[in-house]
Amino acid sequence: MFKLMLIEDDETLFNEIKDRFTQWSYDVYGIQDFSMVMEQFIAIKPDLVIIDIQLPKFDGFHWCRMIRSHSNVPIIFLSSRDHPTDMVMSMQLGADDFIQKPFHFEVLVAKVQAILRRVYNYNTEPITLKTWRGATVDYEKNIVTNEVGSIELTKNEIYILKLLITKKNKIVSREEIITSLWDDERFVSDNTLTVNLNRLRKKLDELGLGRFIETKTGQGYIAMEEAH
Repeated sequence: MFKLMLIEDDETLFNEIKDRFTQWSYDVYGIQDFSMVMEQFIAIKPDLVIIDIQLPKFDGFHWCRMIRSHSNVPIIFLSSRDHPTDMVMSMQLGADDFIQKPFHFEVLVAKVQAILRRVYNYNTEPITLKTWRGATVDYEKNIVTNEVGSIELTKNEIYILKLLITKKNKIVSREEIITSLWDDERFVSDNTLTVNLNRLRKKLDELGLGRFIETKTGQGYIAMEEAH
């Protein structure tokens, strides 16, 4: 599993990026102390760094120089600054790419995967099988199977289940699910989400799993996993 280090002080954006890459099974690390970026970089040993230009203490150019003095790890700049000199400076300092905010998450994911594939000869085919509560969830075939039997889900149902499993044991809000489906070009209204979740639970009941998709009133939904 590849480790990404995200040097970004916008907590909301950091969490959004982390959530997206977590869905692709990457480990994403943030910065706790922006005066000790290098110490955290050395401790984490990331496979790729995503860095903003405008940061507390020192800017992204400073940390790019510091990282380059120690490592050839791939670096992507992610910044709202749009002056050509910023892009030129980032490339001169050894960055591998420059993405301007606002951006599409799909573009960021694609660029990260392309760089990892080039640098590490990494096969970025998406993970299609996942294990949840003893069942095998096939994201490609939209099928869930366990010792009881097998069920087939719709595209919306498998996407919702995938999102809940990715964040298992954590509450996922209705708004987050709807937004994720919107971003995936699937139109889902609040009422449609309720219908899909009820159908998903009913189908999972056939495998004895429906009760593990819990509703948290006023908060959202949670996919429960066994404690280890």
